[in-house]
Amino acid sequence: MARLSGRDPSLLRRINSTAVLRVLRTEFGGSPLTLTDLANATELSRPTVEGVIEGLVGAGLAAEAEENACGTQHAARRGRPARRFRFKAEAGHAIGVEIGVHRIAAVLSDLTGEIAGTVTHEVDEDAPAAERLMQAHNTVSELISTSGTGCESLRAVGVGTPGIVEADGTVRLGTALPGWTGLALGERLRETAFGCPVIVENDANAAVVAERWQGAAKGAEDVVMVLVGLSPGAGSLIGGRLHRGFGGAAGEIGALHLLGREATPERLLSTTGEPLHPLDEAAVAKVFALARAGDEQAERAMERFVQRLVHDVAALVLALDPELVVIGGWASGLDDVLGPLRAELERYCLRPPRVALSVLGEAAVATGALRLALDKVESELFSVSGG
Repeated sequence: MARLSGRDPSLLRRINSTAVLRVLRTEFGGSPLTLTDLANATELSRPTVEGVIEGLVGAGLAAEAEENACGTQHAARRGRPARRFRFKAEAGHAIGVEIGVHRIAAVLSDLTGEIAGTVTHEVDEDAPAAERLMQAHNTVSELISTSGTGCESLRAVGVGTPGIVEADGTVRLGTALPGWTGLALGERLRETAFGCPVIVENDANAAVVAERWQGAAKGAEDVVMVLVGLSPGAGSLIGGRLHRGFGGAAGEIGALHLLGREATPERLLSTTGEPLHPLDEAAVAKVFALARAGDEQAERAMERFVQRLVHDVAALVLALDPELVVIGGWASGLDDVLGPLRAELERYCLRPPRVALSVLGEAAVATGALRLALDKVESELFSVSGG
């Protein structure tokens, strides 16, 4: 890349273009704007804005807004109205994908985040890595086909999956999915599937991003989200920014059993003395339903489950002091968890946070992956660096 200089006219053009595009994309609720509107908002001259708009229209990122019938009638009496321009949201698309233990889900949006389609399929928990990747590819292909978009319009794909994920998308450790540890997931997907940038993130990290974007954590800056599952994990936002840790392993509270707590979730939730199997959302919901109905064995199982959850969450709360803890995964939608969890955090924590259930539920991971893909697209759209 050539060295940038303040005297470089191409740099100035890119700065001006970015300023106009950002206003079109985000200001005034995305309403069409006149050249005068854009000049006022960017503090650029009208001729400069006009030149920038021509370039953005040529690049397919802006379009002239159509006048409605009323506007046409007024134009006949008062002359031609001012031309208005809009951000061309349909100029590209982003996809968020969850590759999970039991489910592969994909969600597609335009460049403003407007959802254009979703597809979800179940997957066998014992499926080998190659089969799981193929099902993910097929799910995305089905979504693109049913939504009427084409692969050429994809700008970025985000993927959320269990495990410790490195910056290049390699799963350094992933015990929840067969063959996942050491898998160069980002590279495999970029080479064989999507033909665009692919961002791979831990599922709990993706989920906390989603809840802040569209869910229970809107407006919150310091948030912990716990995905309750076979091996619970947590995603954290500190000052509104995702906290991954030095090696991407922040929030792996499922490893706390290595500190001498050997009871597994299968035994914690057992009502028979034998490990609960299969251990999935339906089985857990059944245990909680029995507890609500007064079954003593189920009540004790629920108490053990909540106590373990409290210890896991308290460790993060004491370390990070978040304003909000969001509970997702198996516990999402199980209101029984909130009361006991709040009460126990009052006992253990110096400053108990607010606690809420996930608003997005099963859609949280794919939605967060979509948001990460959109962030990637926006970072490129609004970059002033030369290519």
